Amino acid sequence: MANSLITNFEKNVFNDKVMKERLSSDVYEKLKKTIENREKLDLSIAGEVAIAIKGWAMERGATHYAHWFQPMTGLTAEKHEAFLSVDKTGHMIIEFSATELIQGEPDASSFPSGGLRQTFEARGYTAWDCTSPVFIKESNAGLTLCIPTIFCSYTGEALDRKTPLLRSINAINKETIRALKELFNIEATKIIPSVGPEQEYFLIDKNKFSRRKDLIFTGRTLFGAPSPKGQEVEAHYFGAIRENVLAFMKEVNIELWKLGIFAKTQHNEAAPSQYELAPIYGNVNVVADHNQLTMETLKRVARHHDMECLLHEKPFRGVNGSGKHNNWSLITDSGLNLFSPGKTPHENTLFLFFVTAVVKAVDENALLLRCASSGPGNDQRLGGHEAPPGIISIYLGDQIYDIVQQIINTGDAKTSKCGDVLNIGIDTIPLFRKDATDRNRTSPFAFTGNKFEFRMVGSSVSIAYTNTFLNGIVADSIREMTDEVVKNKKSIRDVIKENLKAHSRVIFNGNNYTEEWRKEAEKRKLPIASSFVESIKALIEPHTIELMKRNDIYSKVELESCAEIFYDNYSKTINIEAKTMIEMASKQYIPSIIKYMNNLAETMNNMKIASDKVDISVVEQSLIDVSKLLSEAKQALENLKKKLIEAEGIKECVKKAMFYRNEIVPIMEALRKPIDELELLVDSNLWPVPSYGSMLFK
Repeated sequence: MANSLITNFEKNVFNDKVMKERLSSDVYEKLKKTIENREKLDLSIAGEVAIAIKGWAMERGATHYAHWFQPMTGLTAEKHEAFLSVDKTGHMIIEFSATELIQGEPDASSFPSGGLRQTFEARGYTAWDCTSPVFIKESNAGLTLCIPTIFCSYTGEALDRKTPLLRSINAINKETIRALKELFNIEATKIIPSVGPEQEYFLIDKNKFSRRKDLIFTGRTLFGAPSPKGQEVEAHYFGAIRENVLAFMKEVNIELWKLGIFAKTQHNEAAPSQYELAPIYGNVNVVADHNQLTMETLKRVARHHDMECLLHEKPFRGVNGSGKHNNWSLITDSGLNLFSPGKTPHENTLFLFFVTAVVKAVDENALLLRCASSGPGNDQRLGGHEAPPGIISIYLGDQIYDIVQQIINTGDAKTSKCGDVLNIGIDTIPLFRKDATDRNRTSPFAFTGNKFEFRMVGSSVSIAYTNTFLNGIVADSIREMTDEVVKNKKSIRDVIKENLKAHSRVIFNGNNYTEEWRKEAEKRKLPIASSFVESIKALIEPHTIELMKRNDIYSKVELESCAEIFYDNYSKTINIEAKTMIEMASKQYIPSIIKYMNNLAETMNNMKIASDKVDISVVEQSLIDVSKLLSEAKQALENLKKKLIEAEGIKECVKKAMFYRNEIVPIMEALRKPIDELELLVDSNLWPVPSYGSMLFK
């Protein structure tokens, strides 16, 4: 099995080994230089590269190729083209040219553009991103060569997630190399923002999924009473993995390994039927592509095992939602992790400089990070069941927090707390040193040894978008702090001290779930966004526009486009959820409840006929209770219909999104409440959809 794992790893990737075998040494070196040093691609080599890629792909069995890109939907897109062409005599030939490798022209009009493109303006371009390897998608339907590309408009604006990400990598590379050279006399040719996204997901029976219109249309249950057993006894977390789930995981791993995705960890998560997959850390651009492929693979393979994979942030109320913990760090080309504290972090000025840059960046751009990590689905997840609240703060741990306090209070740090030796009192268990600090699972942004774990990121969110802004804001902080030293002639330690003092309000090592923290956050004047839609405005604030423009990541019109797309997506998402609730309530729940009421009435009448001494009060009260809840549901249903009609008349995107948030979401909750209560009263044989218990525990 070990040999098979090694043999099959990157089997479907045009990796460095394949390039070296199939390209001439001169072309290989030029392409390698472009990839490693992020230099301009020498177009003269594209023809030979295209021929090599085509030959490799067709030998593997591929008949088609596609420019694989990531539009602003947050998903991926591809248009398949056959390796077919016609020669001058009209005969069929096999061909894949340099032009076809480098550039494509998908129709841009049907993708969200936020006003960058009119519907009649169809032209858009894809362009090869050679820094992320070409790969083959393999399925039961065949094999397709996929070429990772950026996607832009006819006038050059980004219409995707990858273009801004690549720009942000350039920005943080530039500013970090400058800081290392000018402040620390360290030569580095490349900085690699390194990411390891932990992907959480649910698996449920495919037949039960197919009977839930809310899961089919929205990815989450819009109705559902809690199961008698949830995650209270914590029996699922890290428990023995069920055999059918292990079979699913085995196939997922094989498919991911073929694509060069370092799937490393798998386990049961906290909620019943919830699981996690975690890869080894890697280059953020490649890992962002890999995470999109991971989500696609999870959903595709689940169906092979008669299951459905749910990637929504909160498929089931009352149990853990799913996040995508974005573990982020900065690595030099020589392997130096800039967030590695060393044995004496209080003396490690390099480490303290870059940690301070992150603290500064997060404090100044907290609402932007709230937006960059979320979507409509995250609103249901944040604030409970191990998910951080909608308040951005940083957890540094006892060791680093103590150093920060020393610097703030005295101007310098003299000591570092160390982890003690842990002796659990069993002779056969060796002594070992515990970490200098514990973890905080309630923090949205936590330092965890040599990286920052951004826990707020939703499970369905594209990490390309999240890391674009994370790279960008930290790059800008590094630039400003470097300028303070170089231009203003301040010492590095003084700059660290001043910035920690100025931005310490964002540091919090306590329990983020408590009401006391919310009050404290308000006192500190930290931005608090209870919903995703409230955070979107951060994209078009003057501070954000200037920062992103200064670092060549987003233009003003591109940010305005992003904001408009998010507002529109929020409105459409809530609209779909509301219409789904209306359909389920009207066609499934209410008819079933009426049928149950009719059964109760018949039973009561039969009891009266049988004997006037029979106590019918229990049945009568049941009928009254059900009737009252049904009336409540019916009223909410009618209110929801009216509000949706009202929403259709609102044209301005911000007002429309806020209307959905403030007016329609509460009515959706008002409709759910009585129906969930009725589920606990109505005969289960008459209930029209699978219950939480049947989906989560069978």
